[in-house]
Amino acid sequence: MLNLERLRTLDALARHGSVSGAAAGLHVTTSAVSQQMTKLEREVGQQLLAKNGRGVRLTDAGRLLADHAARILSQVELAQSDLEQQRGKAVGELRMAAFPTAMRGLLPAALSSLRAGHPGLRVSAQELEPQQAVSGVVRGDLDVAVVLDWYNKPLPVPDGLMKAPLLDDPADVAMPAAHPMADRPEVGLEDFAEDEWITWAEGEFCHEWLMFTLRAKGFEPRIAHRAEEHHTQLALVAAGLGVCVAPRLGRDPMPMGVRTVPVRHRVRRHVYVVWRADADRRPSIRAAVEALRVAGAGLG
Repeated sequence: MLNLERLRTLDALARHGSVSGAAAGLHVTTSAVSQQMTKLEREVGQQLLAKNGRGVRLTDAGRLLADHAARILSQVELAQSDLEQQRGKAVGELRMAAFPTAMRGLLPAALSSLRAGHPGLRVSAQELEPQQAVSGVVRGDLDVAVVLDWYNKPLPVPDGLMKAPLLDDPADVAMPAAHPMADRPEVGLEDFAEDEWITWAEGEFCHEWLMFTLRAKGFEPRIAHRAEEHHTQLALVAAGLGVCVAPRLGRDPMPMGVRTVPVRHRVRRHVYVVWRADADRRPSIRAAVEALRVAGAGLG
């Protein structure tokens, strides 16, 4: 009989494409992945992995069994959902992720509500950027993820996922208090064409949004500094080293020496929660989505 945990290991290998990636996704060591695969090959009597340079690849038999494993694990997820639904209680383990400002500004209230209302539910949460979090939900490494996109740049959500809106998060321009526009009631992004900008890391979704948006305003932004954390960006602004876009979620406390001014044509992020459609009936998923909705409404 095929062992479910070994099928889960094979599925992770197929999804991640490497032993190290599978180990990271399953939160085990690479040697544990190799041991599970050796046992699975012995169970089925066929070679499932072959060397490929410094890594490995699935053989034809490995790909065939991996396809079956994905379907089996999906059915197991549905069975767990049905059993949990029949029990009518949010229990067991729930793995969540959120982008940093949501982790700070939204999740504490939601997690506290889940702990109080569902004592049998063990929730673990981690910070992840939106694209990584969506991939984690698709792979089955996460159950729920709080992600974002921008009013003019949607985040692609793959088939097989469901989503629910949580809140719209307005963003302002943050600038040094001595900036000539610091006392204006509102500004346009194009007003800062001659300023140095502080942005996110290269390749991050929010950095790509910023470059896309500023170029659409008719200028090529001068990028002076990059920082992943908004509070680090604001510290650079406070030091007089540039301006940045500053969403309001999780922004306080503001450092001294920084002014934020609303944007004339409203700039906002859409914040929402995603989960797998085959887990939709799980009371724990529904409890988490509801707790996040209530927390989001409290920020409105």
